[in-house]
Amino acid sequence: MTTQDTLNLPLLHLADFSEDETSPAAERFVEQLRTTCHEVGFFYLVGHGVPTQLNDDLQRVSKEFFSQPVEERMAIAMDNSPHFRGYTPFKGEQTNGQSDLRDEIDFGPERAAVPNSTVPYERLIGPNQFPDSVPELRSVVLAWQREMDRLGRTVLRAVARALGQDPAILEDWVSPHAEDTIKLVRYAAPTEEDNSNQGVGRHRDFGILTFVLQDEVGGLEVEREGDLVSAVPVPGAFVVNLGEMLQLLTHGYFKATVHRVVSPPTGIERYSCIYFFNPRLDATLSPLNLPTALQRNAPGGESDDASNPILATYGENILKVRLRAHPTTARAHHADLLQESPA
Repeated sequence: MTTQDTLNLPLLHLADFSEDETSPAAERFVEQLRTTCHEVGFFYLVGHGVPTQLNDDLQRVSKEFFSQPVEERMAIAMDNSPHFRGYTPFKGEQTNGQSDLRDEIDFGPERAAVPNSTVPYERLIGPNQFPDSVPELRSVVLAWQREMDRLGRTVLRAVARALGQDPAILEDWVSPHAEDTIKLVRYAAPTEEDNSNQGVGRHRDFGILTFVLQDEVGGLEVEREGDLVSAVPVPGAFVVNLGEMLQLLTHGYFKATVHRVVSPPTGIERYSCIYFFNPRLDATLSPLNLPTALQRNAPGGESDDASNPILATYGENILKVRLRAHPTTARAHHADLLQESPA
């Protein structure tokens, strides 16, 4: 049985909040959330209300896609999409300038492209690519996206309470819709030619909230007090962490925590389904006026990496990340932006 004593990260029960947001149990959840987001920036979330069957279906169709021949996977290659949607082959994405030992599919809000826009980040708006080889994947992904949007908004209301804010202030960031991203990821073991076991290199996430649905294979590691600890898989739980935008907005009172994924051992693959709950692209987020008791413990939310500034307008921040992480797609569709993006 999973208990807090056996885990390296806090375990929070969202049902205590969502069943009655005015109850004493909800207030206790908010206090737990405040402490966790200030001290750790990562936690397990149970009682979230996302149907187990839907999570199982998503993991099943994800594995079915990755089992397809490479030509079927490459039919929806991200390099086809100026909106950074679709399949990225093994080692096709980079973190800190080094290739990640994984392949993946990216999805976002299903919308029409904005032709001839003069706003660079509006190039990210557009349709998804779904594979003909796994027709069920489209309906499952879109159903999961709706459930995760509901979950993201619930947690965001709790975040507002934890920060002493009117929830309407934070809800405005994701209205009329969030700029969410879904990644279905497969991690593989290093080959003899690889000089690392970097499933994903050390990094912080870039938005507001990230929800990770892990399989039974470990590998996610989280920085705590200078050490990296394992976020062991907990059945039925999401691993949740905070992004850079929330760190910036809270003057660093809430922290975006460094983490990485270590490749699985030879003969084993790891699958992960990730939901990034992010502000709308044109949201320019101003730091919040925190209660005095919180403000005195806020060290400042700016990035300590001069080469990776946190930009206040979300669209500019995510475009910066996309151009860096997917160099071949960037060169194919956005060569004019590469010299303009932050170094």
